[in-house]
Amino acid sequence: MSMKVSGFSFIKNALIYDFPIVEAIKSILPICDEFVVAVGESEDDTLELIRKIDPRKIRIVETQWDESLREGGQVLALETDKAFGKLSGDSDWAFYIQGDEVIHEKYLDVVYDAMLKYKDDKDIDGLLFKYLHFYGSYDYVGASSKWYKHEIRVVRNDRSIYSYRDAQGFRKGENEKLVVQPINAYVYHYGWVKEPETMQSKLENNSKYWHDDQWINENIRTENNSYAYDRHIKELKLFQEEHPQVMKKRIETKNWKFEYDISRNSKSTKDKIKGFLNKAFGLDFSYKNYKLAK
Repeated sequence: MSMKVSGFSFIKNALIYDFPIVEAIKSILPICDEFVVAVGESEDDTLELIRKIDPRKIRIVETQWDESLREGGQVLALETDKAFGKLSGDSDWAFYIQGDEVIHEKYLDVVYDAMLKYKDDKDIDGLLFKYLHFYGSYDYVGASSKWYKHEIRVVRNDRSIYSYRDAQGFRKGENEKLVVQPINAYVYHYGWVKEPETMQSKLENNSKYWHDDQWINENIRTENNSYAYDRHIKELKLFQEEHPQVMKKRIETKNWKFEYDISRNSKSTKDKIKGFLNKAFGLDFSYKNYKLAK
């Protein structure tokens, strides 16, 4: 059975804010026939960085971000759609990866087999992935309910589908949730693993796509221009498995330290109640930007 898969992403200022975009693209490139990247005009060499990855498969769309959009992260969805809209029309599936997300090579066959299985099932709009959110360093992942557990990362190559809100997920038609098939594959999210000064700089910059300057000054900026990881977390767990191969070099060259005492973990009252209701009655209170296939 023949099948064509297109990958897509967007990026801007990858070097300034230390996005692992090269690792992100390389992690799914083996199962993509082509890859489209919307590269926003940057203040660093992001464009050249993307050009060097694999010119045979990668096509670049050079874009201008609308800096006037400062609500809901909508500029991120617009940039996602710019890449999505340039995929080859004959592709069956579109594999989306953000600039701080990586797929472990052990899941590539799982993803590809699911795409093949549901290729002709038009009732399925996409595939739903599980998530691991790394925090502070590559040794810890978020354990509280604040972290989203699932999201859509493979969608049908259908022009009625579009990026939703701040580009976390997708919708179709008139704001309709996609019908998705869950798969046993994880997205490794490294967005909260950076040198503290870079993390702080990234937060200040990214916040302008959600908030005005006053809010950023009051809630994000710090006197020492450094993000205090240990002040913003209450519950982590150790990650004791292997990271994706494409991340090995980046991890080996990490130049800051973050250590967390797991015994300090403290569940919020809200999380305790949610945990009890989930265990006792199977209730799941997590946000779902999708509909599970029946």
